[in-house]
Amino acid sequence: MIRSERTRRYLLAALRVVAVAAAYYGAARLGLLRQVTVHGAVVTPLWPPTGIALGCLLYLGLRAWPGIALGSLAAVAMLGGAVTPSTLVVAAGNTVAPVCAYLLLRRAGFHKELDRLRDGVVLVFLGAMAAMVVSATAGTGMLVVDGKLPLGDFGSVWASWWAGDVMGVLVVTPVLLVLERVRLPRLTDRWMEAGALSVVAVAGTLMATRSSLSMLYLVFPILIWAALRFQLPGSAPCAMLVSVLAIVAGTDGAGPFADHTIVEVMINLTVLNGAVALTALLLAAVVAEQQNIRHRIEHACEELAEVVDQLAPGRSTGAWPFRARDERGSR
Repeated sequence: MIRSERTRRYLLAALRVVAVAAAYYGAARLGLLRQVTVHGAVVTPLWPPTGIALGCLLYLGLRAWPGIALGSLAAVAMLGGAVTPSTLVVAAGNTVAPVCAYLLLRRAGFHKELDRLRDGVVLVFLGAMAAMVVSATAGTGMLVVDGKLPLGDFGSVWASWWAGDVMGVLVVTPVLLVLERVRLPRLTDRWMEAGALSVVAVAGTLMATRSSLSMLYLVFPILIWAALRFQLPGSAPCAMLVSVLAIVAGTDGAGPFADHTIVEVMINLTVLNGAVALTALLLAAVVAEQQNIRHRIEHACEELAEVVDQLAPGRSTGAWPFRARDERGSR
């Protein structure tokens, strides 16, 4: 019995490592579909594996790191074609960065629900901007050490690498955190509004990223609508949609990204995707926090009304308008 239980635990641990590694590697393949070359170095405007790695750590804890390491090694080897000391260093940097992000978030008291403004700020500045310095420095540093990158180009390649990793956290991780709250839709859900938001988001983003009139600002009213009405479950997918379509347009040199160098396109994509992610994430967190405060206040008022009823029966109905409305509705 003890041996079978131990075997089952080992099997589950092995399956967990394989699943995390497969998710990381699959996300890397998707990210490399839109790779660009900056001074001879391959970078991506959005590196989804960083978001996948941090999401796995937030769900599974530090038990997920072997899968991240294995997936990262496979992804780096896919680019280089062989496992070398440089490959191991880059894979180690890609593993340590999300682990650092997870430890920083846990230290700061991060909530996976992202229902406080503090959670959004912590994810942006600690989980993304601070922690991803590790992977960008390790990767770019090894390019210099191997002689594949001149030292004078270190800054621009490092910034591009860092921006791609940061965008992976800001765009992908919130979507993974939303998946925990996915449920079967109910008849009372806002179907019509959700459908209208989806249509407007796709059409508006295509117009903003493909039009030569430089109308990228059109995406922000859509993100505000999604965040105000649907909080993170609405704003996170919208932000991912905008970022993906913007990256496709940017790498194709279409719309507002036409007639720009690849470095200029990377800068524009970084600024746009950063603004989109911040708007969607922080505004949704503010709305969720305000709603939670309102619910706590209403709950406290109801408890106080019950106390008043016990002390003076019938007196609290007129004193608390919301309770009087509820009682009339129940009749």
